[in-house]
Amino acid sequence: MYMHKLRIPFFTACIMALILTCISVFGDTRESTTEGVLTVSFLDVGQGDATFIESPSGTQVLIDGGKGEAVLGVLAQEMGFFDRTIDMVIATHPDLDHIGGLIAVLDHYDIDTIVMTENKSDTPASRSFLERVQKEGARVMYARKGQVYALGNGEAGTTTLQILFPDYDPTNLESNTSSIVARLAYGESSFMLTGDSPSEIEEYIVATADTELVSDVLKAGHHGSQTSSSEIFLSAVNPIAVVISAGKDNSYGHPHKEVTDRFTAHGITQKNTADEGSIVLVSDGTQIWFK
Repeated sequence: MYMHKLRIPFFTACIMALILTCISVFGDTRESTTEGVLTVSFLDVGQGDATFIESPSGTQVLIDGGKGEAVLGVLAQEMGFFDRTIDMVIATHPDLDHIGGLIAVLDHYDIDTIVMTENKSDTPASRSFLERVQKEGARVMYARKGQVYALGNGEAGTTTLQILFPDYDPTNLESNTSSIVARLAYGESSFMLTGDSPSEIEEYIVATADTELVSDVLKAGHHGSQTSSSEIFLSAVNPIAVVISAGKDNSYGHPHKEVTDRFTAHGITQKNTADEGSIVLVSDGTQIWFK
């Protein structure tokens, strides 16, 4: 399995016309359609995380939402201006730069299912998010290792989102440590999605793994912080590409050079939303395309 190419859908604000561009990681191009492919968009929301997934059958999942309302604009570009429903929202952990934007999403979209953990923070953002969840009326699921969410079928089979962590009630954990970690798979293509999970949890996942961890694409933990993307985890996941979700010239110094050097040593292609804006990958179940 190898990263071959990728493409991204783009919608105008008021016109439902779709423009598709397929640009190969290796320089060649290929036309494609949105039907029958898995699209994973790492949205440019500044210093924060927001990942939008659309399965080949059209099931839509939003993982985190950044810290403010910027997510609404980029979601409109990915989904289309008039689409106001999302099948599933996942809040990996209760930090502002992950759930702040989800408050705005819950205000503007109808959500069927919300996946979160029992972990809470004593912050205005966390309190507001929980209050909005209660008002939404969506089904609430608490994430546990072993849960597998079927996101619909395509020519390459069923798209699945499998929870790898937590495997216990993370109420008493520090918020980053409580992050939901999940593996998205369609056919032979796979994505490791990590929230802000630190190295100790990465290593715990490797030590307790009873399912496949190898993934083509890794969303770097904690925006490329030196607290994540450990050597043990990288070796187990063995990604071909990594996406870093970070803000331009952020005050945290993300991504840290120690981490990017580690990616380079592993021969991993690196993409950063701080440099490229939203980063979109598409898979037909066999090959993956980058924008």
